[in-house]
Amino acid sequence: MTLTTILLSIILIVNIILGISIVFLERKNASSTWAWLMVLLFVPIAGFFLYLIFGKPISNGRIFVWDTKSRLGLKAAVQGQLREIEDDKLEYSDEDMKRYQSLIYLNLRTDNSLYSQNNDVDILLDGKEKFDRLLQDMRRAKDHIHLIYYIVRNDELGTKLADVLIKKANEGVTVRFLVDAMGSRRLGKKYKKRLRAAGVQIEEFFPAKVINFKINYRNHRKLAIIDGKVGYIGGFNIGDEYLGKDKKFGYWRDTHLRVKGSAVESMQTRFILDWNQASKEEILYEDRYYQSERAGNAGMQIVSSGPDQQLEQIKNGYIKMIMEAKESIYIQTPYFIPDESVRDALQIAALSGVDVKVMIPNKPDHPFVYWATLSHSGDLLQAGGEVYIYQNGFLHAKTLIVDGKISTVGTANIDMRSFQLNFEVNAFIYDKEITQELLQAFNDDIRRSTQMTKKLYEKRSIGIRIKESVSRLLSPVL
Repeated sequence: MTLTTILLSIILIVNIILGISIVFLERKNASSTWAWLMVLLFVPIAGFFLYLIFGKPISNGRIFVWDTKSRLGLKAAVQGQLREIEDDKLEYSDEDMKRYQSLIYLNLRTDNSLYSQNNDVDILLDGKEKFDRLLQDMRRAKDHIHLIYYIVRNDELGTKLADVLIKKANEGVTVRFLVDAMGSRRLGKKYKKRLRAAGVQIEEFFPAKVINFKINYRNHRKLAIIDGKVGYIGGFNIGDEYLGKDKKFGYWRDTHLRVKGSAVESMQTRFILDWNQASKEEILYEDRYYQSERAGNAGMQIVSSGPDQQLEQIKNGYIKMIMEAKESIYIQTPYFIPDESVRDALQIAALSGVDVKVMIPNKPDHPFVYWATLSHSGDLLQAGGEVYIYQNGFLHAKTLIVDGKISTVGTANIDMRSFQLNFEVNAFIYDKEITQELLQAFNDDIRRSTQMTKKLYEKRSIGIRIKESVSRLLSPVL
């Protein structure tokens, strides 16, 4: 037996052992398991180290910790609402929303997402409008500013934001700024140093180390809470491209919400949990952080999900909304790579006569993800759904609208990364007026889109078909 044969035999045996390890580590996700086994097949041994860095499941232990008293208080409030629903005693400001009581119950049970009905919501579809409003609210802050963003750029907008934060910190306002270590990896030390020198507290979520085994788990949330009274949630990150200044993407079409009312308290709790994970300074419950006031009549739940949880809360909320649809399902997402459960739910809805429309961008910011999106769009077309390709720049909105009555806006895309790997947060909205505004925005965007028909899809070239097939195969690990 030659040395080469011995080495190949050793590699084969080691690869088999590593493959078995992946099977046991990935027990709950067959598609992801097969994808990683293929990586191991084509990149022996080294593939397993890639898996440890990019694919190894995060610990199921609690990584988000709040003080016991506050946690018990939240649990008691959630249990109280659950009993009200079970006893059919929960009163609705809009009786039509009682129809969606099972969705509210689902979000309460799986994510402790309190249902509030005293919210006022402004829909922000344009980056300039969003950041003008946010900076204006921040300048008015009297007590605290809390921010979480996935991507923060050290550019004109990032500098303008820093200037406001520094000014408020100098005025005695408590400023906490949490950025994702991976998404904001190019932010630079000078930017952070300047903020810290002025008293702004800035932290990184899952900061990079020599080997960061959590690099694939990203805090994709975008939240801003000012004085516990105003909250922002949605898809915009912080950078000039989100103002449409990047020639590659052009106009940036996104959706963000400015919220006043009790839903802001749920956003605040989410921030505190994330901050306590990343910072040595643990925030305890204080009344100063919970100063929301009744501002309207909109019903809302703030729902979070992440790889630390067994349940995929936002995905389950999406599926439940799809199941509730009687007339229409309208979706805007930059990445349309549903897993089998979401794909089947949408196809069944379309085959049942529900008007299913999905809108995606006309250009990729991640090529493999884009080709996988086109592949899954073809499946929806076969089931009778409609697919629109946005042509007026880049579409980054994450919106789901059902029957023109309920909707959700947030950070979670229709893809397996958002469902399984990222830490996400969405607002589930139970209000016809707000949902109609989102529906009008969708219809306005249709006029700036082209429709992908089955005939056009079937005409795609062999090259595109190959790209789609490869990307779809890799989609569980993208």
